[in-house]
Amino acid sequence: MRRWAVGAIADLPAVADGEPDDPLWYPLQHALGIDTFGANLFVADQTLVEEHDERESGQQELYLVLDGSAVFELDGEEARLERGDGLAVTDPGVRRRAVALTAGTTMLVVGAANGPFRSTWSAAHFADLPRPG
Repeated sequence: MRRWAVGAIADLPAVADGEPDDPLWYPLQHALGIDTFGANLFVADQTLVEEHDERESGQQELYLVLDGSAVFELDGEEARLERGDGLAVTDPGVRRRAVALTAGTTMLVVGAANGPFRSTWSAAHFADLPRPG
């Protein structure tokens, strides 16, 4: 078994919850076989991150805008991110959401907690997606 995985983003499977304003979601941790932290790539014209907190999972999250721009709402405060900007949410209790300000905004999201990574996404999202062998 290989100890690394390589994949062109365009070739990785994408997932959507089925809502009209859902971002195009590439679950990198799943597609590339990562087990210790979450990594996702979102491409959106509207909603990038639905409102949530990570109290249950205890995750800290890092958001990096790779292209476009976005505005975050963090416990009622706003933060605007442009291409190349990063935002770290180190307190899992912070309620957050993000909206793309530019069509095609692309954002990398990395999350981890103390201990093994456990995805908070529904297993049904990944039922038909292959994992590296």
